[in-house]
Amino acid sequence: MGGGGQLTEPGESGGGRDGGVYTWEEVQSHSSRNDQWLVIDRKVYNITQWAKRHPGGFRVISHYAGEDATEAFTAFHPDLTFVRKFLKPLLIGELAATEPSQDRNKNAAIIRDFHSLRAQAESEGLFQARPLFFCLHLGHIVLLEALAWLMIWLWGTNWILTSLCTVMLATAQSQAGWLQHDFGHLSVFKKSRWNHLLHKFIIGHLKGASANWWNHRHFQHHAKPNIFRKDPDVNMLNVFVVGTTQPVEYGIKKIKHMPYHRQHQYFFLVGPPLLIPVFFHIQIMHTMISRHDWVDLVWSMSYYLRYFSCYIPLYGLFGSLALISFVRFLESHWFVWVTQMNHLPMDIDHEKHQDWLTMQLQATCNIEQSFFNDWFSGHLNFQIEHHLFPTMPRHNYHLVAPHVRALCEKHGIPYQMKTLRQGLVDIVKSLKNSGDLWLDAYLHK
Repeated sequence: MGGGGQLTEPGESGGGRDGGVYTWEEVQSHSSRNDQWLVIDRKVYNITQWAKRHPGGFRVISHYAGEDATEAFTAFHPDLTFVRKFLKPLLIGELAATEPSQDRNKNAAIIRDFHSLRAQAESEGLFQARPLFFCLHLGHIVLLEALAWLMIWLWGTNWILTSLCTVMLATAQSQAGWLQHDFGHLSVFKKSRWNHLLHKFIIGHLKGASANWWNHRHFQHHAKPNIFRKDPDVNMLNVFVVGTTQPVEYGIKKIKHMPYHRQHQYFFLVGPPLLIPVFFHIQIMHTMISRHDWVDLVWSMSYYLRYFSCYIPLYGLFGSLALISFVRFLESHWFVWVTQMNHLPMDIDHEKHQDWLTMQLQATCNIEQSFFNDWFSGHLNFQIEHHLFPTMPRHNYHLVAPHVRALCEKHGIPYQMKTLRQGLVDIVKSLKNSGDLWLDAYLHK
């Protein structure tokens, strides 16, 4: 599972016998790091060895060990026929006829209705991308970068022009971040290889980051959003406590790495300003080097070579470093506020083994649609639809949204829609609420 990385040809993998009949209890017993089974369309697969070679990373597929992974498998792979070839060597049997198709707390009626909704969206062509949309989006990114440099080259490096240049470059970087997200989710081209190539070009050459690093991190988030130890986006490295469960757990254990009751205040100092220029930058470079990912490293270095060759003649080495640092500083604010307003105020907890629709709706919310909100967030104001259909081109989210909302109403699942202002305010509110829960548990439990 997981669209990150590129499949070549299926190889042999020790799947074991292919005629077994199993119960859910047997499947669930194979969920350790060195012994992993999962179920797709009632077929049981041994993924223990394959997980290490999984193009999307071993963690994302391992998160479904011992579970039914049918909905996640369908959501992440645009060409199911091709990917199923890789499952054949892993097949070891099927569920017993007396076993239900769903496991644990997954709702059969919701799964059935969501499957029908996906089939409807496919029949309406909502998974077909409009190339012109993405060409224009790439064009306005390149235009912003070109105009920013041309302006300084023609008119000088005074503070006003430098400030304007910084804003233009930060805007281009943020918009390139949304565009690489589209290609990373395989939502633009029918052929995965073209999505992978453009993804490496945009995140590597236009942004100086790593496609594989992004894939392995981001698909975990989609597979198990807001679930501790599975979604890396809620791994706050003990700097923040989030949700309603973790703060109480930390408080009872008297864990105080930071003054968490003040986290809604120090968030402004360590969250938006530092995530991209410090934490992500260090993590990306370390990942590429430690994993010997030389292809991504070359793509990343091509960005810095282009940038410094353009700006050192204008600002010198120190000035160019200062400029890119401030660009990353602004981009980081943009990125953090947009990505956290959809997730941080939502339910954050341990694994509950829920069906795809319920799990995604509890972890995501939407921001009202407008031309600005669509552009500003890269259409991630439709976070619900994006999480339900990660391979759907973003320009079609607004078309499937009414159907999703109707399905949620039918099954009594909250579908949250907020204004942009409320979404941003709720980030701080949720941090304060979590901090207050921690303080109460720390002092009184």
